[in-house]
Amino acid sequence: MTTLSDSALDPVLARLAQANAEIQRRYPGDSSRRQPVHTVYGGAQVFQSDTAAKLGALALRALADYAPDAATLAEAIGLTAGFAPAVYTRVLEKLRREPVEDFRVDFEDGYGNRPDAEEDGHALAAAREMATGLASGTLPPYVGIRIKPLTEELKARSVRTLDLFVTELSAGTNRQLPETLVVTLPKVTSPEQVAALADLLELLESRLALPRRISVEIMIETPQSIVNGGGEIALQTLAAAARGRCVAAHFGTYDYTASLNITAAHQHMAHPACDFARHLMQTALAGTGIWISDGATNVLPVPPHRGEKTLSGPEAAENRSVVHSAWRLHYQHVRRSLEHAFYQGWDLHPAQLPTRYAALYAFFLEGLDAASDRLRHFVAKAGQATLVGEVFDDAATGQGLLNFFLRAVNCGAIGEEEAAERSGLSLDELKGRSFVRILRNRRR
Repeated sequence: MTTLSDSALDPVLARLAQANAEIQRRYPGDSSRRQPVHTVYGGAQVFQSDTAAKLGALALRALADYAPDAATLAEAIGLTAGFAPAVYTRVLEKLRREPVEDFRVDFEDGYGNRPDAEEDGHALAAAREMATGLASGTLPPYVGIRIKPLTEELKARSVRTLDLFVTELSAGTNRQLPETLVVTLPKVTSPEQVAALADLLELLESRLALPRRISVEIMIETPQSIVNGGGEIALQTLAAAARGRCVAAHFGTYDYTASLNITAAHQHMAHPACDFARHLMQTALAGTGIWISDGATNVLPVPPHRGEKTLSGPEAAENRSVVHSAWRLHYQHVRRSLEHAFYQGWDLHPAQLPTRYAALYAFFLEGLDAASDRLRHFVAKAGQATLVGEVFDDAATGQGLLNFFLRAVNCGAIGEEEAAERSGLSLDELKGRSFVRILRNRRR
């Protein structure tokens, strides 16, 4: 016998159903789309339709010059020696096949303030180059532009650049824009700025009869984008202001730390202030389907001695030392981001591409054996807690182990077939992305 009647339960359960539906709407879960592992920023004034391939060639040249074999790369960046051959082989293959996953044509920090006529010309030229790249298949999987902030000082310039670029691109592609085209909005301080960008894109799409909606990224690089004037966490409000267009939030390390009065010597990726902001990003946007991206390492692997002349022994040694030092720092930053579950970051120079991919592949290959053993044991027990070595797993950890394999496949550290073999799961189970569903189906 029970105490509560249906008439007593109905209003309670109805309110709960409404609340649960709202939670499901706000937190639909991670996107099933492939998330790029990085965004490469390049000034609009130098963008060309084949920029991605050229960056790959420069990255391969840097690798040939300063780490011509796996052992040299391992020593340079602190890579575990046993994994060095596999990592090096995968890095070479990636740089030859798809060196850039996401490219942002930059009209902001990487471009600077130029005369209006000059920026007009670059906006038109960049649109034409992107149209050529779309037609010839030379664009990376994800592309977009970063406009200037929508501050009172710069809003007119920013809007004009956006209008010129989208209008020219639409004309050059017969209104068939790149499927992954995104507009990045920097230095966001209010939801009204994000809403204004959504309004502008809506107007452009309507008047140009564009068949596809252009996505929005917001940059988290001001205190106001973390905590608003009312003392509330601002991130979800900012994302919601894009009215369904927001696909990602990117952290801006150096603008953010500067806005907190942190001196230049201490503005770096590992500063505790950055950890605070990133963890708030992570918490506020978890389960929303909005990607999060870490910032950039601004110490670049650029040799100090360049030119046509033959380098002396000390000059060559100094070049090698400077590049290796910058590589090690970048490698450490990427690994740290991965440990904090930021699977995407910025790259600013082609010579950073080898260490981006080396860090990704090493991170997943080093953890592959342990993750494989734990997941296979756990699935075999069909959801019963199991002890593997000294690590005790539960259902939440099972999802975390599944996520490990999904991310490893996403970045190219392992292939789908290898992931299925090592995890003990079928390809359909992996692609289903739900550990609970896997267990439920296997119990039938």
